[in-house]
Amino acid sequence: MTNSALTEAVYYILLSLVQPLHGYGIMQNVEQLSGGRVKLAAGTLYGAINTLFMKGWITALPGERDSRKKEYLITALGKEMLCAEIMRLTELIENGIKILGNDLDLK
Repeated sequence: MTNSALTEAVYYILLSLVQPLHGYGIMQNVEQLSGGRVKLAAGTLYGAINTLFMKGWITALPGERDSRKKEYLITALGKEMLCAEIMRLTELIENGIKILGNDLDLK
């Protein structure tokens, strides 16, 4: 397992898929979680979904035969990668606070 940083979009996609969601639901959830900062275009989202699927970080759930909507869910490996990213980000924040201390303005 590599410990490279996730992009913000991938981070929010994985976080969104802790519960089953289809593409449009992922797009809405990412925008909501990021306070509107991250807005995924369909091409970006489905490119990321394809990559995450190939890496084994998400899985497609079996859908109804007549439905075109595919739902996705994070896998155990995907959760492991998400947890590793949270630990990496926590370290960054803790080091920043340690060094900047009183100079840090968190408003």
